[in-house]
Amino acid sequence: MNNNEYVKDITNIEENFAQWYTDIVLKAELADYTDTKGCIAIKPYGYAIWENIQKYTDNKFKETGIENVYFPVLIPENLLQKEKDHVEGFAPEVAWVTEAGEEKLDEKLCIRPTSETIISTMYSKWLNSWRDLPFLYNQWCNVLRWEKETRPFLRSREFLWQEGHTIHETEKEAIDRTLQMLDIYADVTENLLAIPVIKGIKTESEKFAGAESTYTIESMMYDGRALQSGTSHYFGQNFSKPFNIKFQNRDGKEEYAYQTSWGLSTRLIGAIIMAHGDNRGLKLPPKVAPIQVVIVPIAQHKEGVLEKTYELKRELSKNYRVKIDDRDKYSPGYKFNYWEMKGVPIRIEIGPRDIENKECILVRRDSGEKVTVKLDELDRTIEEVLNNIHTSMFQACKNRIKEKTTIAYNLDEFKENMNKNQGFIKAMWCGKEECENKIKELTGAKSRCIPFEEENLSDKCVCCGEHAEKMVIWGRQY
Repeated sequence: MNNNEYVKDITNIEENFAQWYTDIVLKAELADYTDTKGCIAIKPYGYAIWENIQKYTDNKFKETGIENVYFPVLIPENLLQKEKDHVEGFAPEVAWVTEAGEEKLDEKLCIRPTSETIISTMYSKWLNSWRDLPFLYNQWCNVLRWEKETRPFLRSREFLWQEGHTIHETEKEAIDRTLQMLDIYADVTENLLAIPVIKGIKTESEKFAGAESTYTIESMMYDGRALQSGTSHYFGQNFSKPFNIKFQNRDGKEEYAYQTSWGLSTRLIGAIIMAHGDNRGLKLPPKVAPIQVVIVPIAQHKEGVLEKTYELKRELSKNYRVKIDDRDKYSPGYKFNYWEMKGVPIRIEIGPRDIENKECILVRRDSGEKVTVKLDELDRTIEEVLNNIHTSMFQACKNRIKEKTTIAYNLDEFKENMNKNQGFIKAMWCGKEECENKIKELTGAKSRCIPFEEENLSDKCVCCGEHAEKMVIWGRQY
């Protein structure tokens, strides 16, 4: 097999990570650029990954009582103006519809960048009594944000996501729900995508526009940059008051509801690429892979080879997502490289001699390890190997976080650490936005979160040297 037969056009991951990423998106047939600037077309293989994320996440939501709904993509301007911080936060990214056909609209309509305003308006109509609460609703939809710099999956103008919006009788219920949804996002990222996360709360300057508090899961990519992989927001009554979301409480008095919002998006496909991929292409965690096992027949023109291959597929398809590559115009070597590029976790090779010996070759995408397996043990072996691949991929990411996390006690150490070993930096912070801004200006790193697992590194701010009580995780981001 010629190892360069298919992968020769991929940029080396160490030489140009950004170009490597784009190459993977295109070569693994996840997505393609369109004539609509800043927007991508998601191809079947990429969309199948999203469907697996969606299915897993949606089931987790429904286990906690969430119901799916749908709201309009167009939002009247007057609604966007009702919550001051919210409109200011999204104003630069909003796209407007001002004409329909040849007629000017009486009121501008924004294409949803997020749906808090339109949903809050409906909640004010639907809510009457405390007996109606809670509203536990989610919608799977697209949104549009006019990003200046775009990159497939990570930051495109139109993207797919889910946005959950709940209202509650009490502050405690709403905060509990906010944290519960963050835990679900951590579960999705770690147990489905094999990417470890750090959970924490955003600083005031980094929280969602209009929120009382924003909670986040932060993951680390191959190059040490951070990726915000999901956020959950506690709104308090910041939206319920301007949108008049009131109910009659247990004492018969009118009261404003307490609100949450939470979302994750197709950005997670970018996370999979950047956390796991290598110079052979995409590397998919088994649970989210559209194809878990690909069977490549060897000498398929010989009698009995294809028949045995189809028989294997029928048996294995009872428990796994399986595909046969029986294309007769390509060599086995080409097919091996093709499916490695696509990140399929397991490849099975079977030819005349293997059939005669009642065995096959099993190859792992993550490690490249090859083993000979008896056909009557194949089903059980695949289960074990898939579980092991997930664990190994998760551990590799965890090791990277450990290797690329440093501590800084002053600005000089901070700058040196970030330049020498780009990754997460743990450092104390006084709480002033000026210090956040200065660190960003000097190093390109932003506060990722104040982690739930706090550490008392010192009592001095890494930037100004004044008293500090909070440790912050810092990092350059995508």
